[in-house]
Amino acid sequence: MGTRILCLLLLPAAWVNAQQKYDGPVPPKPDLPYLLNASNLKETEAAQAKEQGKKNEPTYVVAGASSSAKTPLAEPIFIMDARQIAPERLELYQLEVKDGNREVSVSTKGHKGTSPVFYLRVTPLREHLFKIEASQPLENGEYALTPNGDNRVFCFEVY
Repeated sequence: MGTRILCLLLLPAAWVNAQQKYDGPVPPKPDLPYLLNASNLKETEAAQAKEQGKKNEPTYVVAGASSSAKTPLAEPIFIMDARQIAPERLELYQLEVKDGNREVSVSTKGHKGTSPVFYLRVTPLREHLFKIEASQPLENGEYALTPNGDNRVFCFEVY
């Protein structure tokens, strides 16, 4: 019992300590995820996805066949200065390239053929600053981070 109490008391101290140790680059713009490559930050491509298709199985389309933000990392790391976007509400989807655009189909009824949501690991670094990581390796392709329930997308390509 005493060990459990000690662990619970040390947990907040460990969280504060983790926040104080980050000395890496800080994003120049708030509420925009940046790809972390070594000690450099690369801005993700911010866009609005247009909703098309059926109500129960909408398709979200982003203009252009590929993103200007690219990373060679299969498990990308993002740094975000979160002011209005809650990083815990971000979702990661793989986009399919069709007719010169990137798109993802999302089903509200769980039909096959829709893109699954990839799990993300969110770590607070210090006040308003978060590290966001894909928790599994991503295949080469186009991807988008999006706040749940929002048509804003932050696109990038894994190559």
